[in-house]
Amino acid sequence: MSDSPAPVLRAERLVKTHHGEGAPAHAVRGVDLRVRRGEFVAITGPSGAGKSTLLHLLGGLQRPDSGSLWLDGECTDDYTEARWAVERRKRIGIVFQFFNLVSNLSVADNVELPALLAGVSPRRARAEREELLAELGLTGKERSMPGELSGGEQQRVALARALVNHPPLLLADEPAGSLDSKGTREVTRLLTRFHGRGQTIVLVTHDARLASAADRVISFFDGRIADDAELDGAPARGAGTSGVLELRD
Repeated sequence: MSDSPAPVLRAERLVKTHHGEGAPAHAVRGVDLRVRRGEFVAITGPSGAGKSTLLHLLGGLQRPDSGSLWLDGECTDDYTEARWAVERRKRIGIVFQFFNLVSNLSVADNVELPALLAGVSPRRARAEREELLAELGLTGKERSMPGELSGGEQQRVALARALVNHPPLLLADEPAGSLDSKGTREVTRLLTRFHGRGQTIVLVTHDARLASAADRVISFFDGRIADDAELDGAPARGAGTSGVLELRD
């Protein structure tokens, strides 16, 4: 493996089965994955394919039944829930379909909260929040409550919250899934802009317009990677660490 830098994210043989009523649901079946710094990877597939479960495994929101995950070359197998919470504050930003904003906190407080929890000074947290909200077209909404905003505005607040600590990795789970076409265009434009500055993004989406903003599109089906394809201008895929997602039998 020569001198290639460690991938931002690397997973080997991830397996996750959900046990509920009825037969067990094999959501993720032995997935191998590498994401290089600065890449934008979209994972698409039908509902129930296991896409969101995979993303939750990558962010430590769920634990795999087997397999291993590395962040910046560091194995996470022994991470506690508390350690994962720290990593999500510092190294992994997550955006969800339904925003997951704290309903009784203002826009300003929602965005600043992760920075304050990570030990950033109130002054610095406020400055980061002001800069992000201005860039996302939300200046003047600081004192608004989430319920007073449109869906597109709430998703932009969620994006600001996910990026306030400048995480190396952004995970986005159907970020336009509950938005209209205008909101979807906004999210696509914003993700493209941040990716253009070097942000690493892994996106789960069923929306072809959103997926088309990525460097590589992975088709996920029945818990496995069925196909992957480079999009225009992305570097050619080679062996070893240059593959974004790799599936071995």
